[in-house]
Amino acid sequence: MFSYSRGLLRPVLFYYLNPGLAFSKTDLPLSPSRHSPRRHNSSPGKALSADAHSKHGISAHGIIFDELHAQTDPDYFKTMTKGSGASRRQPLTFIITTAGYDRNSVGFEVHQKAMDILDGKRIDPTFYPCVFSAPEDADWSDENVWRKVNPSLGRTIGIDYLRHEYEEATFSPADENGFRQLHLNQWVKQSVRWMNMVKWDECAFPFDLRKLKGHACYAGLDLSSTNDITALVLCFPPQDETDKYIVLPHFWIPDANLHARVRRDHVPYDDWVVKKLLTTTEGEVIHYGYIQSYIEDLAKIYDIKEIAYDPWGAFHFAQILSDDGYPMVEYRQGYKTMSPAMKTLMQLTLEKRIAHGGNAALRWMVDNLAVTRDPAGNIKPDKEKATEKIDGAVAMIMALDRAFQNNAERNKSVYETRGLIGYGPDGWILS
Repeated sequence: MFSYSRGLLRPVLFYYLNPGLAFSKTDLPLSPSRHSPRRHNSSPGKALSADAHSKHGISAHGIIFDELHAQTDPDYFKTMTKGSGASRRQPLTFIITTAGYDRNSVGFEVHQKAMDILDGKRIDPTFYPCVFSAPEDADWSDENVWRKVNPSLGRTIGIDYLRHEYEEATFSPADENGFRQLHLNQWVKQSVRWMNMVKWDECAFPFDLRKLKGHACYAGLDLSSTNDITALVLCFPPQDETDKYIVLPHFWIPDANLHARVRRDHVPYDDWVVKKLLTTTEGEVIHYGYIQSYIEDLAKIYDIKEIAYDPWGAFHFAQILSDDGYPMVEYRQGYKTMSPAMKTLMQLTLEKRIAHGGNAALRWMVDNLAVTRDPAGNIKPDKEKATEKIDGAVAMIMALDRAFQNNAERNKSVYETRGLIGYGPDGWILS
């Protein structure tokens, strides 16, 4: 390794080995220049810009790649790590990063490789992984978990600081994600999580499909591009005051690219197919004729009152379903419609008045939900902020809103739609 970095790292390593000793700032070979001067006969260290096209042909002895999770250009990483150093006898690359939230990024790809090697699923003697992170199911409030993930706790970071950050994070899903990412080194779903997943998991009430036969329900349809996930979610309104809103999701994906998606997205689509949480359709794309037949089969089992859909991209298919006799309801996904619907979903979740049966595929999509707000505080799903699929969550929001609105109309007091009826000298009167 070039002497610049060696000189920089030596006193830091010495400090960890000898924590009782101290060194002065003058011991550190810092330089205000982006290009360190040559020392003795060694090569210089240089900070590089982030443009990939100008890095071809670099032949480096050593590379320090910091905060890989924030690297948006996979070509830059490949250029620096695959071609650079090929002519060197012992090239060495250090990759240092916190966890991020984009699971389609090169950062997560390298993280997954590290975990596969640690778990014995993969062998690569040229790659040495060292990962300090909390498992996804770890108790994020447990200080013992904090200590395992932060081996320098009490030295570079104080326990009181972490306690304060944790307390702040308990009040906001967004702050919780930040705590998990920065202090527990967990790959979170997106930078701002909307749904409180602890509360969502508390609504995993089981239900008997046989008892829903013949019951009224409302559907939400989110059509994807033909090679992506398509979602249809049925929502059954409660039959009485003790009942809950039951959501029953159905998802489809082409079978031709299923395994490629598993490797690319690091999402267990194949496992969901085995568990019948996801249905594959033959070929490279989803044929809407198959979805049409599937809906026909569902209509023989349940009383589908409405099918809500976003007219953008689904108008033609909606017309086909309408010709088949299904009541189709346009549901534009703007603030006006989505904001009250999402607030209804949150309210029912917090009050435990919704039952989703713990469906893992739907949970993944709900966890992916990110929102955008307008100046008035209204919200709607933001597919650009969400790093992964939210189709099922959007379909559920539409179905739940139609079920909630129609159920509220059905349970409305008669006096909310008319006045009192009385009998006077002129007969029956409506006041």
